Amino acid sequence: MEKHLHIIAFDVPYPVDYGGACDVFYKLPAFQALGIKIHLHCFEYGRGEQDTLNQYCTTVNYYKRLSGHKGFSTQLPYIVSSRINENLYLNLLKDNHPIFMEGVHCTFLLHDERFKNRRCFVRLHNVEYRYYKELYQNSSSPFKKAYYWHESRLLKCYEKTIANKATFWATKEADNDVYRNEFGCANIEELELYLPNWSLSTEEGMGSYCFYHGDLGVDVNEKAVIWLLENVFKNMEIPFVIAGKNPSKKLETLAYSSKFSCLVANPSQKELQDMIAKAHINIIPSYIYTGTKVKLLNAIFNGKHIIANDATVAETGLSTACYLANTANAFKDLIAQLFNQPFTLEDISLRKRLLENRYSNEQNAIKQMGWIWGN
Repeated sequence: MEKHLHIIAFDVPYPVDYGGACDVFYKLPAFQALGIKIHLHCFEYGRGEQDTLNQYCTTVNYYKRLSGHKGFSTQLPYIVSSRINENLYLNLLKDNHPIFMEGVHCTFLLHDERFKNRRCFVRLHNVEYRYYKELYQNSSSPFKKAYYWHESRLLKCYEKTIANKATFWATKEADNDVYRNEFGCANIEELELYLPNWSLSTEEGMGSYCFYHGDLGVDVNEKAVIWLLENVFKNMEIPFVIAGKNPSKKLETLAYSSKFSCLVANPSQKELQDMIAKAHINIIPSYIYTGTKVKLLNAIFNGKHIIANDATVAETGLSTACYLANTANAFKDLIAQLFNQPFTLEDISLRKRLLENRYSNEQNAIKQMGWIWGN
């Protein structure tokens, strides 16, 4: 018997140019390879319709996400209320296939009586209320701080209301524990991220520069880069390359204020991977503890030395691949130590042991098939 699955994506998951799209997109070919007929439903708000998705899905539908005051609610988180869509629900009600929701963003149907007997599954990309609380704590904009605080407060209440209405899969056990202990969730499992077809490709020897990459239009990423420029690299005569989407003019100006730093805006995926491989040290500070960072895994698979802080590696089991620093002086000391230290075959062997049999899109998909269909 054919297996059909509805997947509701919080965004159009192609191109795969940010971490959130990665886990969504790469499960599509993995499911297709197992014969699953995918009916993909995407909320579109700027990325457009993507023909590539038709290669992996039996059907693809797009729905406009409500923006601004149209999507705002005093009782529901904006990430949820802006994705309530009756056309989507009517499409889902045409059959009885299981429904897989990508992120808390897409879960409002769990409160709809029409779906109370459907098999429903949710991928947690973060514990969202904690994620927004950390955004609130790290934003410098009064307007954004107010929004993040409001969203975090609503999300904490909302996540509790859905915690026993579906089966949940988080990216790490620490997020599972929050759902179990704070929200009383009885049906939640750990499921590793779906990733590109990476194999450990880093080579021994020396790279050429220190490197940071991320979506620079995100507050906490810009804050991390500014902190690195002003507190770590300011008086260091070591090349520092920054790359990412949508940098601000402020960040561009600051990056070019030193002859030892530069910024590459909106690189292609090929360019980004090339820069990760050629760097000698990938530097990954973070202010967000929840979730698993794709940029960290990218550096582990494809880069040389890594310096990260506690928030980057928290509860991921990946800290042994990194040198850890939590202050500007600690970052400086490690950079000075590592910049002339070759990346060795021993370092590569450690990575192999860490990654062996851990990240497999095929095994992830088989595991999910068992959870959804019971075989």
